[in-house]
Amino acid sequence: MHSWVDGQPADAVPLKDRGLAYGDGLFETIAVKAGQPVLLDRHLQRLEVGCRRLAIVADHVLIRSELLTFAAALGDGVLKLILTRGDSLRGYGISAGAPARRILQGSAPATYPHAHGSSGIRLFPCATRLSEQPLLAGLKHLNRLEQVIARAEWQDADHAEGLMLDISGRVIEGVFSNLFLVDNDRLLTPDLSRCGVAGVMRAELLARAEALGIATSVIDISVEQLQQADEVFVCNSVYGIWPVLGCGAMSWSAGPLTRKLQGIVRALLDI
Repeated sequence: MHSWVDGQPADAVPLKDRGLAYGDGLFETIAVKAGQPVLLDRHLQRLEVGCRRLAIVADHVLIRSELLTFAAALGDGVLKLILTRGDSLRGYGISAGAPARRILQGSAPATYPHAHGSSGIRLFPCATRLSEQPLLAGLKHLNRLEQVIARAEWQDADHAEGLMLDISGRVIEGVFSNLFLVDNDRLLTPDLSRCGVAGVMRAELLARAEALGIATSVIDISVEQLQQADEVFVCNSVYGIWPVLGCGAMSWSAGPLTRKLQGIVRALLDI
């Protein structure tokens, strides 16, 4: 693995960095194939939305340029961009106009069992609930302690992902993925206006489905609706789509719409 900080090779950041002190920043995890970042425009669009919401000052032209150069050197693998508000002195107050710190990390391609995509997975029903904060909802911000706690709930190999609900009991997402349901040939995904991460693969799938004439809806989803779904799958921008076969006492089959979308994503990610 190699890394850059503000465009230069480095493996450390100052102790005053606000990302370290407060989780004050954003990140993107990007698949890289043959030196090209996959779904780059969607990643950068989400990053810009996050910067506007958090009032982080960033040079997005420079970020794109650095990402492309870094990805070309990486070749095949996973690129992680971390954008923090930079350095500050003690206290929560921010310095208006202070430039963001850009951190790039490269690693080998992610490896998951082939059976996750071909045969499907089971979800662990996480007890950890997602708190509701509309100001942060949808953003890939650096505060991920809820996911850290949820991921610690299972250690067995029978579960590849976890299912997370919000504090009101609505179905939201996986620990590191977004969730979709198929109901009477309609593609449904949870509303993320209160909490959750608006994944770039989620956005891509919604756009692709609509282009194919598949009805889509972004709605509040209850556990009862999840249980009654015809198909369920999870997705992210690194592994693509995994059909979900079960969660607790609930069970589903890997159905035709999941397989159709899976073929599109495999071509996109070259997996």
